[in-house]
Amino acid sequence: MAAFYGRAVGLKTHIWANNTRSALLLAGFPVLMALMLYGAQLVLMGMGIIEGTGGSLGADMARAAGMLGWTLPAAAVVSAIWFAIAYVGNQAMIDAMTGARKVERRDEPELYNLLENLCISRGMRTPALRIIEDPSLNAYASGLHEGRYSVTVTRGLMHSLDRDEMEAVLAHELTHVINKDVRTMVIASIFAGIISVIAEMVFRGLFYARGGGRNNKNAGPLILIGLAIAAVGFGLALVIRMTLSRSREFVADAGSVELTKKPDAMISALRKVSGRSQLKAPDEVQGMFLENRPDKAGFMDMLATHPPIEKRIEALVRYAGGREAPPPDRIDTAVPTT
Repeated sequence: MAAFYGRAVGLKTHIWANNTRSALLLAGFPVLMALMLYGAQLVLMGMGIIEGTGGSLGADMARAAGMLGWTLPAAAVVSAIWFAIAYVGNQAMIDAMTGARKVERRDEPELYNLLENLCISRGMRTPALRIIEDPSLNAYASGLHEGRYSVTVTRGLMHSLDRDEMEAVLAHELTHVINKDVRTMVIASIFAGIISVIAEMVFRGLFYARGGGRNNKNAGPLILIGLAIAAVGFGLALVIRMTLSRSREFVADAGSVELTKKPDAMISALRKVSGRSQLKAPDEVQGMFLENRPDKAGFMDMLATHPPIEKRIEALVRYAGGREAPPPDRIDTAVPTT
């Protein structure tokens, strides 16, 4: 297990490195926000909504950069308000997006006991348990601090996995809580939402603004440069979110085995989940799922938030003592009727 990312590097060391990398990546979001805000100002200047200098393209771009002295603090204040609202109401927002509902021990005693026993083994407080009434096979952990963490599973997952497999999935999600990367993902989702709104404002402005301002002789280049900058910023935000999601899944798989000592159960669970994980939710939330892969391989597969199931199974077999699972067509994944 300690050799999950190389025999010379322990799991704890990798978790520390992953958290450090996550902190550095999240620190890049304010820079991306400034980049996209600059792009938006160039577009608005090109459309005549913001007054230009009347001079060269370089002068207009310099003026737009100078405006960041007051527009960036204003955007930071708005973002801080947004972040505060999301910090307080993030679980309610996620529940509304996914249809999750909180359950107690009396509602799902077997599932609740599995989660509680895992938490007792680590001496941690049991997160809230939530269920999504959906036939897909998926799960996720959410929350920002002790007392607010939750583990959510779909009804399809409960019907399709046996006891050991469900325990392995719950341990996987608990690892996200233990390592605090669930908090990282929630914060990243909030930042990504802010950047998405700025990008949408830029692109919508081109279609809905009727240009009530003065004409700018540099309109074309300013709009093109502004759109390019906004696109780069938005693309980098997607890459950061993808990087955070991919790296944490390998660690959580390893953490599941560390908690349960059952690598084959985690492998079998991943086999059953593969191809049946489609659960409707915003992109920011899907990054927290147990599994989230595009239906078809290709370019979009490169931007997937999760590593391929086969890669995750390969790591469990190679480093965690797991055995090769049977082909998917030999695994009974039928969902019983209720």
